[in-house]
Amino acid sequence: MILGDFGTSYCKFLDTGKPGRPPEIVATKSLPTNLRVDVATGHNGKRFADRYVNELIALARGGEALITEDSFLLLDCGSRDIKFVRYEGGKLADMGWNAECGASMGFTIELLEKYYDLDYQGLAVPATTFSITCGVLGMSHIFDAVIAGVPVAEAVARFVKGIAVNAYRFARSPKKLYLSGGLCDNPLFVASLPCETVPLGRFVLLEGLRQTLRME
Repeated sequence: MILGDFGTSYCKFLDTGKPGRPPEIVATKSLPTNLRVDVATGHNGKRFADRYVNELIALARGGEALITEDSFLLLDCGSRDIKFVRYEGGKLADMGWNAECGASMGFTIELLEKYYDLDYQGLAVPATTFSITCGVLGMSHIFDAVIAGVPVAEAVARFVKGIAVNAYRFARSPKKLYLSGGLCDNPLFVASLPCETVPLGRFVLLEGLRQTLRME
């Protein structure tokens, strides 16, 4: 079976009939319009499959499979939104999904890297940050800082840290969190989270879909 996690910017696919083969990542804008998968999740998933699994359900089941602790918080940061699930004693205790105040945060972070020709692999976590509640509207802080003489790299780093702190607070400010999504590959974002952070990578929701099939 083909499983698909259809994100706003990137889609991830897993062929369960080919054990050992890693998931594939494809830019959403490159998807053929006639593409069909067996089971889907993600923002665009309903367009490409007859069977759809809610993203929070996929995130929760993926977390249950990948995390050995009975109590944990798993935060997923995507291109468009942020969401989390929290477990206590092996039971789901809390969850949250924010598509508004997390508006296009991952997309905006990637856009800034390309526009300013930066490399997040080499940017240090800044000492100060901007107060960011929206990825799109928060860009004005960068422009104001640059006009005031702050180097572009420093201004963007403050923005990324602000996004990370906002996501952390949305997740109820845990002492430790597991991170899911494309921002796992952004060391500046990961290091800007003010708590112990364990990145799980980009395929947690795919694992959640696989666990859904195993439960049947």
